Parts: sequence; structure tokens; C-alpha cells
Amino acid sequence: MGGFFGAACNHDAIEDVFFGTDYHSHLGTRRGGMASFDPVRGLQRDIHNIENSPFRTKFSNIFDEMTGTSAIGCISDNDPQPLIIRSALGRFAICTVGAINNADELIDRYFSASSGHFNAMTGGAVNATDLTAALISRKPSFVEGIKFVQDLIVGSLSLLILCDDGSIIAARDKFGRTPVLVGKNENGYCVSFESFAYQKLDYLDEHELGPGEIVRITKDSMEILAEPGEKMCICAFLWTYYGYSSSKYEGVNVEAMRYRDGGILAETDKKNGFIQNIDYVGGFPDSGTPHAIGYANASGIPFARPYIKYTPTWSRSFTPAKQVDRNRVAKMKQIPIKEFIKGKRLLFVDDSIVRGTQLKETVEFLYENGAKEVHMRSACPPIMYSCKYLNFSRSNSDMDLITRRVIMELEGKEGFNHIDEYSDGTTERGKRMREALCHKFRFDSLEFQTLDGIINAIGVDRDKLCTYCWTGKE
Repeated sequence: MGGFFGAACNHDAIEDVFFGTDYHSHLGTRRGGMASFDPVRGLQRDIHNIENSPFRTKFSNIFDEMTGTSAIGCISDNDPQPLIIRSALGRFAICTVGAINNADELIDRYFSASSGHFNAMTGGAVNATDLTAALISRKPSFVEGIKFVQDLIVGSLSLLILCDDGSIIAARDKFGRTPVLVGKNENGYCVSFESFAYQKLDYLDEHELGPGEIVRITKDSMEILAEPGEKMCICAFLWTYYGYSSSKYEGVNVEAMRYRDGGILAETDKKNGFIQNIDYVGGFPDSGTPHAIGYANASGIPFARPYIKYTPTWSRSFTPAKQVDRNRVAKMKQIPIKEFIKGKRLLFVDDSIVRGTQLKETVEFLYENGAKEVHMRSACPPIMYSCKYLNFSRSNSDMDLITRRVIMELEGKEGFNHIDEYSDGTTERGKRMREALCHKFRFDSLEFQTLDGIINAIGVDRDKLCTYCWTGKE
């Protein structure tokens, strides 16, 4: 994934953008960058690798190195950015959030229309932000260029452009798959992926961009350059997993949604007569915890933390490049609280079950510490399709998904013609998949949130949500 933050102020903007960008660190682990505009020094840029050190540490000297009354910053799980571009549109800095799945096709198209070139990275890949800038620059204005590239790409694209007059242009993805919000205070305007990032910096909510909407901010004003489109497909997984708890998207708070989601799971278990013998409800930290609190509140079963993640020195478990290293880090972080494990029937709520690479070791860890039973609930429906719109998962193929692999084991490729049945826990195929997952991971029971359940928890009209990873449909 990735996130961005920009500000145009009547004072130096570096501090606001430094902290605003840092508040997006949960969205990416590979690269961090900032660019600024100063009337004397012009455009400046700084990019660092943040795989083993947080953004805040790598950019601690930025206040001595960079000045400007407007600036943008980004966290990226992919290519280095922001980039500084010189084109017929002038000098500008640009950063993007999203995924371009037809990049090779667009590169070939670009070469066929010009004799330009790109800086190739290792393996020959082209920086997606560089490609975006090149396509935008083929049109006579930023607005026309942004619309042009958003119409061409297969995937999604939200972006910030810092112009050489100090203004910032922000554009939300054509179908609004990721959020873009504007804040305002007495010193200027800002734009952000996460709403809490600017609220912590004393900006107030000013405007939430609609799908495909383009705005320009300066220290004095916000101007709408392109009106929003009608079709909205914001990612529903935003609330379930990768959005930050204190943020709001389309007016819906993430933490509150997760409580409702867990409560709906508990009500379903109540109807099925399941939950009377559970001692404690816990979450797979961190994003599963609020779902588990919601489950505990609705069920009346005590919430507990049978194990704690030791995070002061261990990086996030998905940071290392190799899966075996990610698993090792995840295991080393788990510190048991045996008083809440030994002899107990435990029910855990996880935000999702994607590849299942760490589940088995975690359950083994619980049994090694004396758990009597381990039950699992997923706060979202079974993930059946790798996302083709956003880079929130490392999955490169549908067969990376544990649900797909189990279906293959049960029925072969024929099973993929019955995805809807496997997703539904009331069908024979659905029951078989859940039984197979229980056997594989030593769960005493397993269930997933229903599609209706998660949509009700979010509270946004179904037609405005992208549920592709669960249904194969937007």
C-alpha cells in the first residue's frame, strides 16, 4: 500500500509534513520520502529506505536539510518517491498511491508515441510514479493529464503534485478506492490519506474528495479543478485491516466499524448456539483486537490478551523479504500470558485469513502453553481473489491464498467454479473448506464474517464498496 500527506502554509511546512507523513507509517515499510518548495531554493527532495528503521528516524535531520512553505511526503511499499520532474508542464514533485497493473502496456504505448526514456530499476522495472508523471506530461494541463492517466490504467491511482508555484494538486482515484481528505487551519491547508494525521496537527476537516475529484490547495484556499464522478468503489478492506483505527473514511470511523463487525460475528455464533463454553475472547494483534473487543462486548465473554506482542525492538513481521524470516520475527514477538492460556477454551478474532503462513505457528504456540481449545473467527469473508487494485498484500497469485489452496486440495480446479459455495459456511462445500482449514491449523472451530455482515458493519451503501477480494466483483 502506501500513504501521503501534503501541506501549504503561511509558515515553514516541513514540520507538519514530517509528522503528517510519519502518521502513515502503518501503510508501508519500504520507502519514505519528502519534497518541498521554497521560493528561493525551489523544489527539494529526500528519499530513504525505511525497511529496517522507521520514517521518523531516517528523516530526523530533515529540519536542517529542507525548507519550504509547501511540501508533500509519502510512505511507500513499492517504488522510491516523491520524484522531481521537469516537463512541458513545468517543474513539479509527484507521489502516488495505488497499483498500475498494465504498466508494461503503457510503457510500450509511451515509447510508440515518443522517443523518451525511463530510468529502469533492478530487473528493468519502471517506477510507477515516473510512468504516471510521463503520461500526465503528455497533456497540456495537469487536470487533463491526471484524467488521461486515470483512464488508461488498470488498477488505481491517487496522487499529490507539488507545483513550482508552491500549490499542491491532489487527485483521488477515479473510483475512489483510496481516501483523500483536505484539512484546514488558520495557517493553511493540508491533504492526507488518513484523517487523524491532520487532526493531530490541529487541522479541521474541510473536504473529502469524491471519486476522480481533483483539487488545488494553497496556503489561502482550496479550489476544485475537476468535479467528482458518480461511481464509487472504495476498498472495504480499508476498514477491516489496513486503515488506522482513529481514521474516518466516508464518515465511518475504523475502530467503531471493527467493534460492530465483531459484534455481528458474536450474534451469529449466538444464533448457532456456539459461544457458551468459551473462557476468553482475544484478538490476533493488532488489527484483530478491536474486532475481538466487539465480539466480547456482544457475547458477554471476557476479553483477554493471552499473548502480547513485544514490539519495542522487533520490526513488523512482514518486513523481512523472506517468509521464513517474517515467521521467525513473528514468533519471537509473541510473549505468552499463561494465566489466560493454560486449560482455557480460547476464541480469537483475526482481521482476515490471507495466506495463513503464521497461523499454524501461533496456534501451536498457544497449545504449547497449555490452551485447551483454540477457536478462530475471521472478521471478513474468505479472501478468494488477490487484489488487482491496491498493493495491500504481497500475494502475486490467487494460489498464494490459503482458501484457494484448500479448494484445490479438496476438488481440484473444478472447485474454482464454485467459489460462492465455498465462501458460504452453510453449504456443503463451505463446511468442507472450513473443516479442512481447522484440520490444517488445529482450530477447534472456524467461521468467517459474511458479506452482508461486513457491509452492515461498515454502514456504507453496498454499491459504493469494492469487495473484489471476497467476491471477484467490484
